[in-house]
Amino acid sequence: MGGGGSLRHPPSAFQETADVLDTDYHKARDLSRKIASEMDPPLFYVEKRLEVALSEELFETHDMVRAALRRFSRRADRIGHGLSHVRKVALDAGAVVLCEAGNGRCPRTERQVLLAHLAGVLHDIRREERNHALRGAEEAGLFLSQLALKEGERRAVVQAIRNHEAFKPFEPLDDPGLQIVSDALYDADKFRWGPDNFTDTVWSMVASRNVPLETLLDHFLPGMEGIGKIRDTFRTPTGRTYGPDFIEKGLQIGKKIYELFRGASSGP
Repeated sequence: MGGGGSLRHPPSAFQETADVLDTDYHKARDLSRKIASEMDPPLFYVEKRLEVALSEELFETHDMVRAALRRFSRRADRIGHGLSHVRKVALDAGAVVLCEAGNGRCPRTERQVLLAHLAGVLHDIRREERNHALRGAEEAGLFLSQLALKEGERRAVVQAIRNHEAFKPFEPLDDPGLQIVSDALYDADKFRWGPDNFTDTVWSMVASRNVPLETLLDHFLPGMEGIGKIRDTFRTPTGRTYGPDFIEKGLQIGKKIYELFRGASSGP
């Protein structure tokens, strides 16, 4: 659905929101997902569906990706950045590589997609730690040394992971021909600042820390302003074309969540 209907909600939504204030964040997340389901999907998944499908096909069939997933899954869920998150990032990073290459299934492009997949799976392997990008790059480098990668390929994945944080300086890769791996990882990770942030990530983070819903609402609008700033940071032409749409759709969901929850907390 699209147009004006994207922000409509059923007559019972206000009462459901009031109930959330007295229950838990699982129900809050479910209500957020209901709001999101009334919106069109991000344009990237519509206009680049062939690249997304090919990225998924390659992701599901490569032994090195399976090995990386096993390595990542040894750790507990990283507060909203677990297996579901890294899988989405990896798939979209691969799709961005395919979009930028524009040449289908040539061997060089498929190799770049593999590196983007590995970077996506491993980028948050140390998410629970300070300086997680640097710490994650170090651990990923040790793991990748066990795989059948060239040294330049391993280094590209490590550097991509080191470069994936928002609003921080980043360095060009040693191999300009593999810069796309770093840029695609960044863009795919920041796609998650759109709808996913409001349907999954935020609820996992606040529930794990037992943050009262009223406290969350007090910080909600400033947080949305911060998310909006990511629009101008996408690094590939594909990211700059489709990234702002992810962010805008996420902010629409966030605005609706805020209106419903704040209205329920203040009463009719």
